[in-house]
Amino acid sequence: MATKKTYIAWSLRIIVSALFILSALAKLSKGHLLDSPYFAISTFEVKQLYTIGFSEGFAPYFSRTLIGIELALGLLLLQNNWLRKFLIPVTIAMLAVFIGHLTYVTFLSGGNSGNCGCFGELLPMTPIEAIIKNIIAIGMLVYLYKLLPKVSNNGNFWILTTVLFATILGIYMLAPIQPPASNFTVSPMVETPQDTILEAVVPADTIKTETPTTEAKKDTIKKVEVENEPKKVKSGNAKFFPSIDKGKKILCYFVPGCDHCRAAAKELTEMRKKDATLPPLSVIFMNEEADLIPDFFKEAGATYPYTIIEVIPFWNILGKGKDTPGVKYLWNGNEIKYYWGITEDKFNGADLNVYLHKSFADLKK
Repeated sequence: MATKKTYIAWSLRIIVSALFILSALAKLSKGHLLDSPYFAISTFEVKQLYTIGFSEGFAPYFSRTLIGIELALGLLLLQNNWLRKFLIPVTIAMLAVFIGHLTYVTFLSGGNSGNCGCFGELLPMTPIEAIIKNIIAIGMLVYLYKLLPKVSNNGNFWILTTVLFATILGIYMLAPIQPPASNFTVSPMVETPQDTILEAVVPADTIKTETPTTEAKKDTIKKVEVENEPKKVKSGNAKFFPSIDKGKKILCYFVPGCDHCRAAAKELTEMRKKDATLPPLSVIFMNEEADLIPDFFKEAGATYPYTIIEVIPFWNILGKGKDTPGVKYLWNGNEIKYYWGITEDKFNGADLNVYLHKSFADLKK
């Protein structure tokens, strides 16, 4: 009987330990375990911590400490020092706090949508799914607490503190906090004339057949002269592209290694091939795998003016609750249409084309 209890106890310890270790490592991973710690942890801060009120100054410290604690608990559940008297109660309390937080988030959002962030971007999980997972984990820990024998000597507490500080320090070393000064543009704007882009990706005879005739251009000019335009405003992007608030522009928010971003860029290039009158296009890249930018443009079929900014500022200007790829249609600095993510608000070239050809009067209807 004792052997069976031991087997069950170890099974429970391994399962809960694996959950905590995976949760910690997933928050440091983008597509594969530990493939991009700084990107992953910054994304966790912006999407999870900022939304519940954490400041930009405090969030980096809280996120790394939290991940270190999760990893420490996962490891310590596999050893016997202070296991029943301290570790299991602390772990249950931590899971209870997570449940309370997730319940609050679900209540605020009015539903069960989005990623709770428990396993970062590696394994997206809705708040309800996370709550159920945590309740099951608490149930296993309560059962484990009853299975474990009471001991008079709880062991060496220094082992717990050593593992805890080692894991927290390891997280800070794996994903160092970057100073605020670096959280801005890390690459100057790279300008490429738009007409040069089209000449580079469209055969000359194709350009001739699809470029509007002189007469058509005159008609277009006359139409623009009499067409009402929205009042000029500051979009906040002039620090990246000085002329972005003049006339019609397309501003994109891309991550160099993102397949969905590449697909959106390729579709925009195809649109420009078919219609040379489309507004100039500029790109703000996240400073994540920036060395892939040449390959990004090669796959897109064209090179566009771009700038690169750090991870957290990128998420901030992309917008709260939004995801890549982002494609924004601006007119005199006014946001006319914004596509983002890969769900219901994702980029749609045909829909954008409709908006681009609407008059200001039609847009106001």
